[in-house]
Amino acid sequence: MSDAQLLVSTDWLAAHLGAPDLRILDASWHMPDSGRDPRAEYLAGHIPGARFFDIDDISDSQSDLPHMAPPVEKFISRMRAMGVGDGHRVVVYDSTGVFSAPRVWWMFRLFGKTDVAVLDGGLRKWKAEGRPLEEGAPVLRDRHFTARRDA
Repeated sequence: MSDAQLLVSTDWLAAHLGAPDLRILDASWHMPDSGRDPRAEYLAGHIPGARFFDIDDISDSQSDLPHMAPPVEKFISRMRAMGVGDGHRVVVYDSTGVFSAPRVWWMFRLFGKTDVAVLDGGLRKWKAEGRPLEEGAPVLRDRHFTARRDA
């Protein structure tokens, strides 16, 4: 995956699962009136090794507008807690194909991280191809993450 790559294929991701420098993030989000819980869906089945990126939490809680970019300190602390650090390549996906994942891709770019891509077709395509899923949340270790808001 290069810095200029916006999308990665399910074949690419399947070939790189388990790579120590790769972080996979499930950025699924649903409209409030949908009756769906993206975290519960993540726990019930996600791409192996994926961590849940909570768009509602990782936003500016002081803004009257929904899902505004968080303060840099908040983004750094959440990435560290999720085990996303400097030197990691990041692949973001969502459950519907390409709905909320581009928002998270943009947020990483906003904070200066360029080695990030969206999974083409998302979890829907991954499942349709019969690829493996895992349940529950992985054990995470803090990592050092450096953000540059002026990027």
